[in-house]
Amino acid sequence: MTEARRWIRRPEGSTWGDWGADDQLGRLNLLTPARVRRAVQEVQTGETFCLSLPLDYPGESTINPRRSAPELMPTLRSGRPNMAYPLRCDDPTSTDVLCDDRVLLTLQYSTQWDSLAHVGQMFDVDGDGAAEDVFYNGFRANSDIAGPVIYGVDGVRQNDLAPQGAHRLGVENMAATCMQGRGVMIDLHAHFGDSGQIIGYDELMRVLEADRIEVEEGDFVCLRTGFDTMLLGMNRKPDAAKLFAQTSALDGRDERLLRWITDSGAVAMISDNYAVEAHPARICAEPYCSGLPLHAHCLFKLGCYLGEMWQLSPLADWLRAHGRFRFLLTAPPLRLPGAVGSPVTPVATV
Repeated sequence: MTEARRWIRRPEGSTWGDWGADDQLGRLNLLTPARVRRAVQEVQTGETFCLSLPLDYPGESTINPRRSAPELMPTLRSGRPNMAYPLRCDDPTSTDVLCDDRVLLTLQYSTQWDSLAHVGQMFDVDGDGAAEDVFYNGFRANSDIAGPVIYGVDGVRQNDLAPQGAHRLGVENMAATCMQGRGVMIDLHAHFGDSGQIIGYDELMRVLEADRIEVEEGDFVCLRTGFDTMLLGMNRKPDAAKLFAQTSALDGRDERLLRWITDSGAVAMISDNYAVEAHPARICAEPYCSGLPLHAHCLFKLGCYLGEMWQLSPLADWLRAHGRFRFLLTAPPLRLPGAVGSPVTPVATV
């Protein structure tokens, strides 16, 4: 794939280049108009479910110290907070009272999408025996996805692209597609409860067989673990140890599970838990490996997206009660150029 000019070698089993040398969508290319029409046919009652937590959950910074709860504040008008602001202060003839606000928002604090720029890997894309820091389809760190200014030992600046952020693979690419297709619910909580079971290939296959669930190319795969219900019950005071010990997550080190994700053709893997996969992952047998193996497999190799901390339980309960597992999912992120993740307010229509 030398015409890509970003890489000569691609990771084994990856989709790099399958949709063109400059592709930034990955498996979103599978969401064809025919597959969207297929998804719309899942709507039978017209009932809708909001799949987002309130964006001030989980609460505090206990689960991830680098991510903070949103800070909502008014804009300023005439030097005063523009909240319940009577315009007669500026214009005695006006009868208007205005409110206008802004927010300081950590984009991956609550219900979120991971873009393909969220996690990259060290990989020898040039075939010269030296690993580079790269992302999906060979886009480079410190140029396509620009970090802070870095200088080498010789004093030469290593990254020349400014400002920081995702100049390729950002969430705006996801938003432009509208992220609409068929959702498939896999209700792990119905089978494993609050046991904290780590789900490998064997466990997942037993659930799919028991519930007669089929996953097809172009589907959004949703995994309900009960994390959302437990988190909401903690009222913004999350007990991280309990959450991680008592709710299920996928085993990112299970090669057969990763192969199933490859073969399924899923556009995205979505869960109500923190990372879709168990975090931290099982100890790696190799001297060097990813600490987020499912993220590496999905985001870096396949162009398969990850959705985290979605509120799936009310929808999962409804689907189980009605003998269904499919629905129409509409879940575009913020169209925010350069962002590597985004809050999302997904809507399921049944």
